[in-house]
Amino acid sequence: MKAVNITFKFQDGQPDQTHVAAEGESVLDVALNNDIQLQHNCGGVCGCSTCHVYIEQGEADLPEISDAEEDFIDRAENPRISSRLGCQCVVQGNADLVVRIPTQHFLGH
Repeated sequence: MKAVNITFKFQDGQPDQTHVAAEGESVLDVALNNDIQLQHNCGGVCGCSTCHVYIEQGEADLPEISDAEEDFIDRAENPRISSRLGCQCVVQGNADLVVRIPTQHFLGH
């Protein structure tokens, strides 16, 4: 089984974290499995925009963006060309990924 490294970078100044991802795992899965807070109100089924991230490296080895994902990204806070939904970024190639997690707004914080 192929594995790649995913480096998570944070807008709020936390130190970078790098974790191994197996083929078929999503960026959201890897984040949650490693105690990285990444909102996912819909449960990771491309039904919201709360797991919005920026792909800084390795986008060519991710699945092509779908119309549904693009629609939800349009609703995300501060979308960019590099915007993707973490639940839709599934490891399928050999390139390592660099993912920036934007500042998130948690209820009660």
